Amino acid sequence: MKIIGLITGIVIAAVGGVIAYRALFLEPSAAVVVTNTDIREVPNTLRVTGGIIMLIAGMALAFFAARRKPV
Repeated sequence: MKIIGLITGIVIAAVGGVIAYRALFLEPSAAVVVTNTDIREVPNTLRVTGGIIMLIAGMALAFFAARRKPV
């Protein structure tokens, strides 16, 4: 059961990291903010937040699955 938890945690963390990376750096911006002085492109914050949450949850699952439990 520990092995399944560890592998699942690593997979979830990897998928979350890919989602966050793609939303921040590769995909087109979700919105453009135009002010008097400049124009900014804003990434899709919902996908970035979801990816980071998946990354943290997967890391936590893998960490707790790999820990040795005291008897």
